[in-house]
Amino acid sequence: MSESAATVRFIGHVKEREDQISVIELSEEYCLGLLGIEEYSHLIILYWMHLVDNEGQRGTLYCYPRRDRRSEPRGVFTCRNPSRPNPIGLTVVEFMELDGCKLRVKGLDAFEGSPIVDIKSYSPLSDAYSDAKIPDWSWDLKK
Repeated sequence: MSESAATVRFIGHVKEREDQISVIELSEEYCLGLLGIEEYSHLIILYWMHLVDNEGQRGTLYCYPRRDRRSEPRGVFTCRNPSRPNPIGLTVVEFMELDGCKLRVKGLDAFEGSPIVDIKSYSPLSDAYSDAKIPDWSWDLKK
């Protein structure tokens, strides 16, 4: 495998989205990977931001946080901007229901049709740090 390229296999897609509730449908070949998922209250969803997957957007290395041009530009790796070298999104969601190969979740910020890259169980032991530091400008998520 080259250091500059890799193969990503999409495991499913966002089938429907209404308000805060989304349905993720996995391809049949990956359904067995959901075994035991009902034991978790939250999941980490990695998805492909397919609507910004083009060379122009992939060349973005700096941006305005939350697209607010009144703020100072920052490096793309310090922001959650969808335009980036690899358009991979990440969201922690609340698990609601499993029906065959379909997951119903709450809080996913992906669009309907977005390919799913991976699903991981959320662990407050390793995924949450109460003493994590973030810059002042990132506190106002409502902008």
